Amino acid sequence: MLVSAKEMITAARQGQYAIGAININNLEWIKAVLQGCEEAKSPVIMQVSCGAGKYMDGFENVVDMVNHCMEYQKITVPVALHLDHGTYDAAKECIAAGFSSIMFDGSALPIEENLAKTKELAGICKEKGISLEAEVGAIGGEEDGVVGMGECADPAECKMIADLGVDMLAAGIGNIHGVYPEGWPGLRFDVLEEITKTVPGMPLVLHGGSGIPDEMVQKAISMGVSKVNVNTECQLVFAAATRKYIEENKDREGKGFDPRKLLAPGCQAITDMVKYKMEVFGCAGKA
Repeated sequence: MLVSAKEMITAARQGQYAIGAININNLEWIKAVLQGCEEAKSPVIMQVSCGAGKYMDGFENVVDMVNHCMEYQKITVPVALHLDHGTYDAAKECIAAGFSSIMFDGSALPIEENLAKTKELAGICKEKGISLEAEVGAIGGEEDGVVGMGECADPAECKMIADLGVDMLAAGIGNIHGVYPEGWPGLRFDVLEEITKTVPGMPLVLHGGSGIPDEMVQKAISMGVSKVNVNTECQLVFAAATRKYIEENKDREGKGFDPRKLLAPGCQAITDMVKYKMEVFGCAGKA
């Protein structure tokens, strides 16, 4: 059964570790991520962007697939199903579909509108026992066509959003989505420090967790980051493993063209990446 992310995130904040939030893109991703977390004995937040939800034929279908896979695989670790970078309308859709956690990304809106919509959603989520993440300061890179330049969050705005009753806060500290460019200056720990002083105890979220050096991620965790998002690294290892399989002509051996065989190396690569990340974040063995 899906659970709210609130309890696992709160425990992570208190224990100075982070929960891995892994994006899922299809059925294979769901199975591979669940397997990795079960083997690592780690709680997990499985998250879906608006684009991935559309690709998988709607948010209700995503809920059904995750629930059925959890039951079939006899998953024992806590699993939250989370909307990643959701619009206001998508947040409402996911609440109705049965998601257990929601992110409303109003960072591109005027602060007054962001506050009003976040407050409304906070009330709905609290009533239904759903965890809520909000964003302040655009995350760099591109996510579902929304481009951010990696602006750092204003600590004062962080407090305004936090005071609305959200469970976790995504605050830009120089992080970006996708592959980090050469010469990227790194995370702004000075900004992170100011934010944690302004919203003490609030679990913070690090978006764009793929490609940030492990020691940098771990330092951010020690300063209050309690959820780290991973997507690009899983996509890259999946693509590399699939490419290797085809370049070695294994798809031409027997029934190697069967998609169950063709995709197996990539799925195993995702499982292995998830297990590695959970160790880095410190949540392995916490289930």
